[in-house]
Amino acid sequence: MAKISSEELGSQPIGKLLVKQAVPASIGILVMSLNILVDTIFVGNWIGATAIAAINVVLPVSFFIAALGMAIGIGGASIISRALGGGNRQKALDTFGNQITLTLILTSILVFFGLWYTDDIIPLFGGKGAIFEPARVYYRIVLYGVPFLALSMMGNNVIRAEGKPRFAMVAMIIPSAGNLLLDILFINIMDLGMFGAAWASTGSYICCLLYILWFFLSKRSELTIGFKNMRLIPGLVKEIASLGGVTLARQAVVSVTYLFVNNILFEIGGESSITVYAIVGRMLMFALFPVLGITQGFLPIAGYNYGAGKFPRVRESITTAIKYAAVLGLVVFLLIMAFPEAITRVFTDEAQVLSETPNAMRLVFAATPIVVIQLIGSAYFQAVGKVVPAFFLTLTRQGFFFIPLVLILPKYLGEIGVWISFSLADLISTIVTGYFLYKEVKTNL
Repeated sequence: MAKISSEELGSQPIGKLLVKQAVPASIGILVMSLNILVDTIFVGNWIGATAIAAINVVLPVSFFIAALGMAIGIGGASIISRALGGGNRQKALDTFGNQITLTLILTSILVFFGLWYTDDIIPLFGGKGAIFEPARVYYRIVLYGVPFLALSMMGNNVIRAEGKPRFAMVAMIIPSAGNLLLDILFINIMDLGMFGAAWASTGSYICCLLYILWFFLSKRSELTIGFKNMRLIPGLVKEIASLGGVTLARQAVVSVTYLFVNNILFEIGGESSITVYAIVGRMLMFALFPVLGITQGFLPIAGYNYGAGKFPRVRESITTAIKYAAVLGLVVFLLIMAFPEAITRVFTDEAQVLSETPNAMRLVFAATPIVVIQLIGSAYFQAVGKVVPAFFLTLTRQGFFFIPLVLILPKYLGEIGVWISFSLADLISTIVTGYFLYKEVKTNL
């Protein structure tokens, strides 16, 4: 791989630069999403549909803890991008060191309490009835691997902040490929069931962290730090926390969303309805990979150029990112609308799940072509370090709008009310984000 300098973020044409940043990010997200998708397919076909529901129960808990690493990574990456853009290398080094320390401390504490209260947490997130025992097996093993995942997520965002998207892409591919290979070994060949599925996930997290460590220790990074950089600096910790809090708040809301939706669907339709949600949720992670790739590619470009005071390039990066993402979002929308039945059959052959999932999928993806404005808009405010609007806009989609909708609509519309809540929340949050982004561009850029 050719060495990429962070200075290119401030000099190359925006369109070319966005493609250069977004394609590796998209490929990495695609592989990671395929990993989650194929993992679900393997579990559904080799263990059963209840196992899919069990993983769906565990996912919000394990991902919330791992999201600490992502939050610290994205918060610190915003600081690093702007510090490199402004020529402040020392601040970039200290930020990275503080990110490592914060991730180690916080994830270790949460994993300890997560394991201590296992039997209380699983039912809380919908792991009831036949789902409880397989969820419990999967949960305890996966939680041991979560600190490795958190450190990997943190490191991956720092790599991207340096302007090295191809290394970040490889960091996302390694655990995905590892998980699939270990799935085949542990579930299909060794017939270890949920125990094997859990160790496949944990093993893949360890593989990812080993690659991240290799990247930083082998001098491929511009950020060579020592232990002195890992001493917590109150001002930096506050800045990382304020920016990373946006991402953490988003993941917290996602976890609360899973809590409400799993419990509402269990009351309406039992285990099969949670399985439907699990399949639709996996498609949300997978199908939007090109849009999320554009968003990830956009972040360091906006942050670097904002830090360098190159506001015309920031404006151009916003409009270019929205255009590219809108086209890709439309393609995703058309494919989902056309082939939901075929998609569902890949996961399971259980009749009830097959009959319910296609309609749910269409309703959930109904606003996909326009939601890109919400994603790019909220990402912009985070990239340039504007904490309050970033925090507010991040919470609009699933916090301020989705949760109230999903608590109200199912009372009148039943299960359909759950699925309609997704697209309605997307529509309203896109309008709100579009307003704030337009105002920001006209006033400050």
